[in-house]
Amino acid sequence: MRALISFFTAFPARSASLDDAARSVYLLPLVGLLTGAPGAALLLLGYALPEGVACTLALGAVLLAAGLHHTDGVLDVGDALMVRGDPERRQAVLRDTRVGVGGIGALFLIYAPALAALISLTDHSPARAALALLAAEVSVRSVMLLVLAFGKPAEAGSSSVPFVRYLTGWGRTAGVALALLGPPLLLLPLGTPALLAAVPVPLTALAGLRLSRRAFGGIGGDVVGATGEAARSALLVVLSATM
Repeated sequence: MRALISFFTAFPARSASLDDAARSVYLLPLVGLLTGAPGAALLLLGYALPEGVACTLALGAVLLAAGLHHTDGVLDVGDALMVRGDPERRQAVLRDTRVGVGGIGALFLIYAPALAALISLTDHSPARAALALLAAEVSVRSVMLLVLAFGKPAEAGSSSVPFVRYLTGWGRTAGVALALLGPPLLLLPLGTPALLAAVPVPLTALAGLRLSRRAFGGIGGDVVGATGEAARSALLVVLSATM
């Protein structure tokens, strides 16, 4: 876990190599509990502050806890998907450090629904919204793990290669089980209807895999992160409709 915290969060931890993090990647969904904790705590301010303020602070906290790494992936993928041409051309855009209108649009489409759903949930109960955000953060990492477990790297030098290499045998089985069971277990205290919000986890992973294969020829770090961020919105939106 120390290696995963070092690689996937902004929390202070002993520096770890990419290979160290890859060996433990089957535990990735658990990292969501750590990154979600600051946001869940801030949502409890919904008892004293306007819901919109508390939710904006909470969403910002979970993104900062992850070091905004996956947010950068949303920007890059958004720009790359706007490009017409073959996968090689889109991969070149992924590596470009400039931000275009596609990236800005992707930020809105990914985070605006999540914020709106979070405000709706907090309006009903800040405590229940806090648990929902924890489940959403676990779902982000669950989807990332599923994409890594079933995806094929688009390039030999992709940062996803070591993770894909280690997701074999029992590690892959344990990781997939944790990714599929983690979100519903956290949602269960919110009531049986809330379990519907776990359905987008495998569906988002499947959509990310299909899109990445067609658009980029396979997965990469940006695609994995962006797909995970989309899962947060999907879970929160579905959950807000069941509450």
